[in-house]
Amino acid sequence: MRWGKSVRRAFICMAAAALLIQGTGVMGGLFNTPAGVLVDATGVLRTRTFSDPGGRLTRQRRQEAIAALNADVAKDSKLRKVSLNRLEAHLKALLDAGQAETREMKYLAGLTRITHVFYYPESKDIVVAGPAEGFMEDLSGRAVGVKTGQAILELQDLIVALRAFSPTGEATNVVSVSIDPTKQGLANFQQYLAQVGGAARPGMERRLTAGMKEALGLQTVTIKGISPETHFAQVLVEADYRMKLIGIELERPRTKITSYVSRANPRSVARNAMQRWYFTPNYDTVVVSDDHLAMELRGDGVKLVSENELVQAGGVRVDSKLKDAAAEAFAQSFTNNYGALAKESPVYAQMRNCIDLLIASAYIQQQDFYAQSGWDLGVFANEAEYPVQTLVAPVQVETAVNAIWKGHTLMTPIGGGVNIQPRKAVSEQFVKVDQAGEVAEARQAIQLPKNDRWWWD
Repeated sequence: MRWGKSVRRAFICMAAAALLIQGTGVMGGLFNTPAGVLVDATGVLRTRTFSDPGGRLTRQRRQEAIAALNADVAKDSKLRKVSLNRLEAHLKALLDAGQAETREMKYLAGLTRITHVFYYPESKDIVVAGPAEGFMEDLSGRAVGVKTGQAILELQDLIVALRAFSPTGEATNVVSVSIDPTKQGLANFQQYLAQVGGAARPGMERRLTAGMKEALGLQTVTIKGISPETHFAQVLVEADYRMKLIGIELERPRTKITSYVSRANPRSVARNAMQRWYFTPNYDTVVVSDDHLAMELRGDGVKLVSENELVQAGGVRVDSKLKDAAAEAFAQSFTNNYGALAKESPVYAQMRNCIDLLIASAYIQQQDFYAQSGWDLGVFANEAEYPVQTLVAPVQVETAVNAIWKGHTLMTPIGGGVNIQPRKAVSEQFVKVDQAGEVAEARQAIQLPKNDRWWWD
């Protein structure tokens, strides 16, 4: 199909619409612009941003947060420890007294990552540990470190993960998110492109993107394995969507990532090819002690993988055996630079933390620490006592489209998702036994508080 005598065709890139819940990120090429979404009663999501010229409001919030924080929790820590069953007991006592959780509980004493899981048979403590710092909420409501800006772990996300691998329930095999065009939307899209035909010319990008967006319509959000009404689920969707924006150069991070469109060779990809990318755990990250009383998560723990699909007549999707070097290069570049990107854009740190929480919870269930400790999750397991399913579930999102003139082929990269299999990460084929004894040594070096304190350094 030719686009007029100019022998040009539009190189058109698409991504499912943004879910930027409590997002501090990059929209429209602007860095450090707090962003979020409005979610209407029907579950349709639309983006929003918060103005902070010169960062004045952010600095003010940081100063207020530091002044309000407990001096101990505000300190930086290389390995802060949190006893899960002690934390739950303290929360239950507050709830029984008609009080809400403290800010230290809500943000897990400032943990920025979970790097270890320990079990202590003598005291029956199930402990998670990792680096920590003082915390604040940015203008969009995201909890971040006051010094590094790193995302802070949240109690509500921990509870979602623990419920997925509870003492009595079946293990969750897969937690997944997908944002996809409808079959009718894809058919309408192809019909629109056929109608445009040779009329397309450089300078018509806005018209083309508006037409494609209208043709595709709203896209469908599918969440499996956890409740879609949780903050946990919305973090996964936001990270998935914004990854696609980077791939099609609608979002440009400071971290140098090879975008899909910068590498795409129109001649090497079928005209109706649909590129898809999926976030998965890096399953080679779990190291355990000989006695399995200690586990460590090493590395960034997140991979981006590519998958090619074709769109047939009528909008039907089928798997493609074709390889796309540009799609694979983007996935590899994203994976290699994930740690740097997570420091720049906290949503990716949040997703990494959510994946780590699932793997840690799967390990706790697999090793039967619940039965050994006699802990049944208590109020953590009871939605009526401590609700975490409090948000409107994302059902549909608007389509975001970018149009770039490149080469002679019309390409339509779109779609993808998140696919997490926590049980796979802690299975025998992937877990590595720490022959050097470093993980066991880290556990033995910890002195548990003699009182009932739930966190300590």
